[in-house]
Amino acid sequence: MFVDKDQCLTLTSPEGEDINVRIEINPRAKRLILRLDEARREAVAVAPSKRHVKAAARFASERRDWIVSRLAQLPALTGLQPGAVFSLRGAPCTICVEGPGRRASLEPGDPQTLCLPGDPETAGRRAARFLKKAAREDLSEAVERHCAALGVAARRVSVKDTRSRWGSCTSDGGLAFSWRLIMAPASVLDYVAAHECAHLLEMNHSPRFWAHVSTCCPGWKAERKWLRTHGRALHAVSV
Repeated sequence: MFVDKDQCLTLTSPEGEDINVRIEINPRAKRLILRLDEARREAVAVAPSKRHVKAAARFASERRDWIVSRLAQLPALTGLQPGAVFSLRGAPCTICVEGPGRRASLEPGDPQTLCLPGDPETAGRRAARFLKKAAREDLSEAVERHCAALGVAARRVSVKDTRSRWGSCTSDGGLAFSWRLIMAPASVLDYVAAHECAHLLEMNHSPRFWAHVSTCCPGWKAERKWLRTHGRALHAVSV
């Protein structure tokens, strides 16, 4: 077993394909951890310290079949490029770079069309910029509505490309969300906004917290289930 200087390990699947394993050191880790980096399509073995690097590599090697199985379950990557079809507010949307002017626009239809007149090579970046702006607008509206219902106020609302969580709330009242929520049905985005607004009252997941979520989003269980089932597909969209 060989770990290179960049702390990467290459395993071989039963079909003879290479499997990349990235080894990371996290002093906060209590034990060896193995997870997937879905964006990079590779496994990550987490070691508590440098002296556990070889143990992390062995840990990943012994679980090769698990890695192969989990990678095979990932949805296919979709690039935000001309002709691509992705989900926008839960409905199919295609990208085109034809049309007058330079301003991005969303045209209705089946599927709806995100028009991005200009250079096809920059379509991905411009599509991501459009989606992040739309996510910020939808989330800001939802946060304002839920804060009013709960009698609280958020200090700020920001969107990021987070992988481990869909939303977060800081102790000083700052709310952050994954911009990828704009691809989910509006009711799912609304639930995540309600979830984080409820944290402005309860920084936990106690019964009182869920009561606040229910005040804003009575059907939150169905929306949470949708996100757990389909969330990987949102992360499979690449710029």
